Amino acid sequence: MYEDLKNEMLKLLSKNLRLDGRAPTDYREVTVEKGISKNAEGSARVKIGDTEVISGVKMEVIKPYSDSPEDGSMMINVELTSLSSPEFELGPPSIYAVELARITDRGIRESKSIDTKKLCIKKGEAAWMIVVDVCTLNDAGNMFDAVALAALAAMQDAVFPAYDAETGALDYKNKTTEKLPISKSPVTVTVFKYGDHLLLDPTSDEGKVYDARLTITVLENDNICSLQKGGDSAITVEETLKMIELAKQRTKELRSKL
Repeated sequence: MYEDLKNEMLKLLSKNLRLDGRAPTDYREVTVEKGISKNAEGSARVKIGDTEVISGVKMEVIKPYSDSPEDGSMMINVELTSLSSPEFELGPPSIYAVELARITDRGIRESKSIDTKKLCIKKGEAAWMIVVDVCTLNDAGNMFDAVALAALAAMQDAVFPAYDAETGALDYKNKTTEKLPISKSPVTVTVFKYGDHLLLDPTSDEGKVYDARLTITVLENDNICSLQKGGDSAITVEETLKMIELAKQRTKELRSKL
């Protein structure tokens, strides 16, 4: 079944087409909606075609880690709900969910877009922990880009809850107007390889038969924050450079949605 699908894809790609009529490097319609939850400190909904995910930010006050007493921290979790795809099952996070979370976390963390020292409340005693939860509503392909965009959008939307430094009391019902200290917007694009062809934003069917993929996180100045390869096939240096150039072009479009 998958072999026939891949052969059909390769035939279309040789004509600069794909299964749904798009050109190989075209994205489906992308929409970003912020502030979808009153309970979270920040939230967002991202749609890429029929793929849909939501994200929320919660803030906790923790004791800083001993090796970084002047820094706050961040954690990203991804939940692949069984309602969003028959391939997702209930239970502990799958390898795929862990990979999605790690790639998203790495792109944001390596971008240095959050000044973690500004999350410190009192050296060695109290600091903010930023927890970003991303939940899938519908998986129609390209979860890598959708999850990363949703996490960033929710963080951009987030404000701190009221906090009493003397008593250590957090009041989640009352939010301040202070935003997270985010200075950059690292945006992720995943480029997929099929034979000699490169493709962006695969549907769920297209995403079953790729040879290799490269997830690239890019800043506004075109600097690369992170690279993560997947798939069984090799990627040449020439292909890698082409993938990076494609990512640089498309991250500008995705960033405009924010």
